[in-house]
Amino acid sequence: MRIELATSPGDSQRPNEDYASVALPASGRGGVIVLLDGVTPPPGDDGCVHGVPWFTARLGGAMFELSGSRRDMTLADCLATAIARTADAHRDTCDLSHVRTPQATCVSVRWSDELAGPGRSGGSEQPAKSGRPDASAGSVEYLVLSDSALLVEHPDGTVAPLLDPRLDELPPAVRAQRDAVRAQPPGSAERQAAGAAYGLAVEALRNARGGFFTAAADPDVARTAVVGTLARTDVRALAALTDGATRWVEVFREGDWADCFALLRKEGPQALIDRVRDAEHADPDGAVFRRGKAHDDAAVVFAEF
Repeated sequence: MRIELATSPGDSQRPNEDYASVALPASGRGGVIVLLDGVTPPPGDDGCVHGVPWFTARLGGAMFELSGSRRDMTLADCLATAIARTADAHRDTCDLSHVRTPQATCVSVRWSDELAGPGRSGGSEQPAKSGRPDASAGSVEYLVLSDSALLVEHPDGTVAPLLDPRLDELPPAVRAQRDAVRAQPPGSAERQAAGAAYGLAVEALRNARGGFFTAAADPDVARTAVVGTLARTDVRALAALTDGATRWVEVFREGDWADCFALLRKEGPQALIDRVRDAEHADPDGAVFRRGKAHDDAAVVFAEF
């Protein structure tokens, strides 16, 4: 089996807020991937004395341990428990009700090496359900929450992106505010003012009905994740990417998801991140490719069975 991982901070003067981990248990029965992207808050109070890197490390570590050791729990159950554990770790010192309390996106994958029969198991993008996962041999279980991405390559070479689309499905009025920000000259006072208004509109929709969800302090958010199970025989390889890496497709339009996967297979995760950095440096002010940050933390895990 081939597994490669790379991560890079968007700003060398700031800590990397992404988290990535991979485990291949000694039992030889499969593996686990956990990938988080910490949400960078705007300047100002977020109600927490610890910060986003602390939060992603604690949440990622808890999710990683539970996903690998508790096969009787679904990935959604693991995420809910990890959120609760992390919240308990700073509940006495921090305001967890603050809208900007540290939070993160999440991708998690768990697989078994025992092969089931051929064909797809009908993996679907559905809200998470509690209870034990299907314990049949040869499963690949996945969870995606917010705008990190999971790419799955099938044996016929097709690549399927498994995404949580809700951040791209904001109400029309909020999308109009986003477009207004991108229409203003980079660095201008008009862009700054429009960006502040848009940020407040997005914050009001975070972890709210009709909006989108991230892992913060409420364990119930795990039930909103996109989850599913695929037959092990239907997955040849997979890749988990934070949105700092998906920029290659979604912002800079260098290729589609299949092209992105082909690059990962041929040159590895670091090469993809390097290409993103090249594109960012070629357009430092976002004049051609509008984006919230000139540079963003990026993390990629590639696994080929």
